[in-house]
Amino acid sequence: MNAWLTSCARVGITTSSLLRTRFERMRERGLAAAHAYASVAVGVVVGAYLATWWLSRARDDDADDDGVRNAPQNASTSASSRGAEDADVLGAIGNTPLTRVASLSALTGCDIYVKCEFLNPGGSVKDRVALTIVRNALENGSLVRGGVVTEGTAGSTGVSLAMVAKAMGLKCFVAMPDDAALEKSVLVEAYGATVERVRPVSIAHRDHFVNVARRRANDAVAEHGKGYGYFADQFENLANFQAHYDTTGREISIDMRTRKKTLDAFVCACGTGGTLAGVGARLKEENPACQIFLADPQGSGLFNRVTRGVMYDAAEAEGKRLKNPFDTVTEGVGINRVTENFKILLNTPGMISGAVKVSDTEAVAMSRFVARHDGLFIGSSSAVNLVSAVRVAQFLGRGHSVCTIACDSGLRHMTKFWSDEYLSAHNLSVRAELVNDAHTLAFLDRDVTVTPAFSR
Repeated sequence: MNAWLTSCARVGITTSSLLRTRFERMRERGLAAAHAYASVAVGVVVGAYLATWWLSRARDDDADDDGVRNAPQNASTSASSRGAEDADVLGAIGNTPLTRVASLSALTGCDIYVKCEFLNPGGSVKDRVALTIVRNALENGSLVRGGVVTEGTAGSTGVSLAMVAKAMGLKCFVAMPDDAALEKSVLVEAYGATVERVRPVSIAHRDHFVNVARRRANDAVAEHGKGYGYFADQFENLANFQAHYDTTGREISIDMRTRKKTLDAFVCACGTGGTLAGVGARLKEENPACQIFLADPQGSGLFNRVTRGVMYDAAEAEGKRLKNPFDTVTEGVGINRVTENFKILLNTPGMISGAVKVSDTEAVAMSRFVARHDGLFIGSSSAVNLVSAVRVAQFLGRGHSVCTIACDSGLRHMTKFWSDEYLSAHNLSVRAELVNDAHTLAFLDRDVTVTPAFSR
């Protein structure tokens, strides 16, 4: 069995090396060809994800002689308690590997760990959220079998919802901005879900992708009755926070105890805020000395909110701007409003210690650096997280342990974040000599550090 899984993993690795070339040729062959290539790649890539994940889990289980990793899970999250209906692909969600990033650890003098969420069956950290949201909705009657679950997303949540919905006998509708990487919408459609790509506008606009998804759910309820349309609402739904509190945060704590290490800090970027809030709350509960930091891409307002107490200047009300407020190559993180999930961070005294601002150029360079020196092929939000992990490590000093999240892999970003042509057109190209040198972090801005959180 392990030999078969290893073969699948090798096929996936070979496929990933070909994907970049294939996607770069899309522009020459048109959108139809793009869909064809991406659709063919989906099955192999997902298979490789699963194969690699199972092999990693098998290795971890063999290594954990003290039984810590195999300790009984919370009843709401264990595979055995999920029941027969999700003992297959849904039972594979979670328990992703926690990996030490050797290059960054050596250069900072700290242990920098990344939780490899791209090894979830749906390919991202959003699998956890999708499963919790859908299960809760089914249990409380907000959603019934045969109904449609809708969401507005930059991509990854849509993929995860499509996977979970189809595994649980549901329909799925996803609205996403039309400037999101094409491969994300292709993945959603591969699961049989419906995708509507809309122009990127502010959340205050009725045609923002979140508002479009909400209307589609309401339309389904109006036509078919209660439970036949459910808006997942990942930004405001606190099941998002709960998923990460119950699973992601708990798993990180167990992995660190297995390593007999004390985690000094956790840092990640926010879109919905659920990951940072849920993981942060769990880690702080188990170790109050663990510090929680926000990573924020360029153009996002959360850095200002954490470090200055305000999102914009006093003349502007939050969430009321009608224009698209920022442009960045990163997808899925950065926002200019405070969500219900993020409010947990703001309303808990002492929860956030500080924040790190990350430029697009730094994120692009970091992705190339860890690909070349650590074999990590990551997406844009993961790159933002790793830049911030380095900043936090430098801020704390040598000898500390820092953890972050690899939200998804670079396979979902081939036409933008991993496209040399796209980056060149947006003046984001990285000098090869900067990222090829394993002995320096010269590709990072020199005058950027952690900014302490605002204190009232």
